Amino acid sequence: MRTSTRRSRRLVAFAAVAALTTGVLAGCANDSDDGSSKSGGGNGDGKGKTTLTIGTFGVFGYKQAGLYDEYMKLHPDITVKENVTTRTDVYWPKVLTRLQAGSGADDIQAIEVGNITEAVQTQADKFVDLGKEVDTSQWLDWKLAQATTKDGKTIGLGTDIGPMAICYRKDLFEKAGLETDRTKLAAQWKGDWAKYVELGKEYMKKAPSGTKYVDSASSVYNAAIGGETETYYDRDGNVVWDKSAGVKKSWNVAMTVATSNMSAKLKQFDKPWDQGFANGTFATVACPAWMMGYIQEKSGDSGKGNWDVAAAPTAANWGGSFIGVPTAGKHQKEAIELAKWLTAPEQQAKVFAKQASFPSTPSAYADLEPAAATTAYFSDAPITQIFSDSANTIPTQYHGAKDQPILSAITDIGILQVEQKGKTPTQGWDAATKEIKDVLGQ
Repeated sequence: MRTSTRRSRRLVAFAAVAALTTGVLAGCANDSDDGSSKSGGGNGDGKGKTTLTIGTFGVFGYKQAGLYDEYMKLHPDITVKENVTTRTDVYWPKVLTRLQAGSGADDIQAIEVGNITEAVQTQADKFVDLGKEVDTSQWLDWKLAQATTKDGKTIGLGTDIGPMAICYRKDLFEKAGLETDRTKLAAQWKGDWAKYVELGKEYMKKAPSGTKYVDSASSVYNAAIGGETETYYDRDGNVVWDKSAGVKKSWNVAMTVATSNMSAKLKQFDKPWDQGFANGTFATVACPAWMMGYIQEKSGDSGKGNWDVAAAPTAANWGGSFIGVPTAGKHQKEAIELAKWLTAPEQQAKVFAKQASFPSTPSAYADLEPAAATTAYFSDAPITQIFSDSANTIPTQYHGAKDQPILSAITDIGILQVEQKGKTPTQGWDAATKEIKDVLGQ
């Protein structure tokens, strides 16, 4: 639900709006940006109840969808307390410290997709094998694989995912003389992100004054790389980012954007990006499911009925999380039961209805119902169908412990060097390479 400051942030709510955060985003009332929320499994609340703590980042939607209250009604002997940290770059290092110390961790700990490989490869012994506690066939194969060790231990149960679509301003497309029908648009760019970028060249020929085709080149890179099987590591865990065909293809598409006039050159999740939504300064954005709540909040009333949703060029995933049960917890049995219940298809569907966090359990898809306000906001697009079609065809990706910093080096250093500072693609790649080698200790 979240991703890198939400790129690792969980994003705003479908409904609240609706309000969500960015697994990243900051919009919770009980957030603690400094990570100072008290944690650790409590023995009880003094009234004979067992207190279970769940450590999360951003907005997971469990509280917002009333799931904690529902669970406590079903289990009168349990009190559930959520400890929230807004930023994953604050949250995850503290979790690692507590796991290593063998104390201080919450009874349940959330794990962002950017950190799951590190957890699987270096912290598996610190988490309960939940694969022994549930029917793992409930989850998408590729989602389950992300949280499973080579010897078959599942350290986390999937919460949401980020299946990809394209959100676009049909009012701006119409003014630019482009197709506005979502099905016909999707057919124009089907199968290749380069086709999506080529349409941007057509848009810019008659672009409404002050508008661009896309928000940023990094956005396009994130979307394209999310559909590649091999990115920064191969199936054997070897670092291959500099040889990866998927990285090269995604980089080249991003460079076409970065060196053209079609980008608004905005950094995602910064204030100017938010203002870009409000002012209608870009016509399209790569749109994982969680992005829709963000668009609603930032575009506001002026965007209602002007935004639409079309299938992405290729099936891709951007974002998502898991919850795991630390072995050092004092209430493992109770925590396991809560984790199973929170991630069951029925509960995932309830969170989706509240804030558009898309389930990782396919059996929930047939009955998913987005908030009526969201459907209306996005021109009555068949949201559930578009995202479920993507989710069911996303390829299994090979991940490594340094996926997130490698991605950040490419987008926040390499691509930005080209897009915002006028460097050449070669100079941008060299800058990213230097940072990645530092991260990898090469």
